[in-house]
Amino acid sequence: MKSQNYSTTFIVDETPEEAFAAINNVRDWWSGNIEGSTNKLGDEWTYRYKDIHYSKQKITEFIPGKKVVWLVLDSYLNFIEDKTEWNGTKITFEIGKKGDKNEVRFDHLGLTPEVECYDACSNAWGGYVNNSLRNLITKGKGQPNRKEQVATKKKTVKAKPIGKKNRKK
Repeated sequence: MKSQNYSTTFIVDETPEEAFAAINNVRDWWSGNIEGSTNKLGDEWTYRYKDIHYSKQKITEFIPGKKVVWLVLDSYLNFIEDKTEWNGTKITFEIGKKGDKNEVRFDHLGLTPEVECYDACSNAWGGYVNNSLRNLITKGKGQPNRKEQVATKKKTVKAKPIGKKNRKK
């Protein structure tokens, strides 16, 4: 039996277009520093969280109101042996009707129980997708961990004034 890729779904009242717009507004639901455009076919962008996780994605499918696919071109996960385990994997979001509501389905193709990152990565995806992204869609505000973003941007070091005896001559 072939292993299952990590997958999760949730239901929303919002329109497919609203869900699609939120999914592609990655900075408002996924923690870390994101560089590049994340909202059109062919866009390449990077995600970086401290020195723990780096990945470069390319949007390979972009069907407004229905589906978006990110191909992971490059990655570095410092907490596992195969640091590039995400390379070549695909992250997909699909939106479909479920009665009078809409279902958002997330799959990370290649993130299976056999890979070392599965437990940590599926747990993290579960939080970001089922909480932060869902809240961005339903309440207009996601929960990326802003404290960590700010902390990495505002590093100040207070130096002691150099006294006469400590000055280099």
